[in-house]
Amino acid sequence: MSDATDPWLIVGLGNPGPEHAAQRHNVGFMVADLLAERIGGKFKRAQKAQAQVVEGRMGPPGPANRRVILAKPMSYMNLSGGPVTALRDFYKVPTDHIVAIHDELDIDYGTLRLKLGGGDNGHNGLKSMTKSMGSDYHRIRFGIGRPPGRMQVADFVLKDFSSTERKELGYFVDRAADSVECLLAEGLERAQSAYNS
Repeated sequence: MSDATDPWLIVGLGNPGPEHAAQRHNVGFMVADLLAERIGGKFKRAQKAQAQVVEGRMGPPGPANRRVILAKPMSYMNLSGGPVTALRDFYKVPTDHIVAIHDELDIDYGTLRLKLGGGDNGHNGLKSMTKSMGSDYHRIRFGIGRPPGRMQVADFVLKDFSSTERKELGYFVDRAADSVECLLAEGLERAQSAYNS
């Protein structure tokens, strides 16, 4: 069982490389980048895992201030479990102190849903994480909506956000980052009632 002094591992899921940076599948990286900015850190290569990490503290001064490791696996989405498990073991993070931030097809664009545990809903990053360490980690599901017409899901998630979506993307990424801070400081129920829309 975890306690308040245990660190948190916040994982933004995505694919490495500039060609993927603005794609829907990389919204987890976008949120992780914003959180790193907020805690004044820069991502560096992890020594013990195929990932980039930032270590720091998050939350208000006092008992709600948490030690955090922000991570972006550099293994490509469908192999995310290996780097996340290596980081979990290296930093001694309980599984219920891991938060995966990821794109979600079955939710409207910009809508957030926070939960603990559950299935992977066909998401390859979650599938890989669950296979490596079980499903008892938190998820921040960032809605990207379904592909239009007959577009294949794989093509849709690997496309950049549309120009219309980009107008609001900054706001939604900001809100997702806020939800991570709320989850750590105030717990899942409070974060769900504030951010699940």
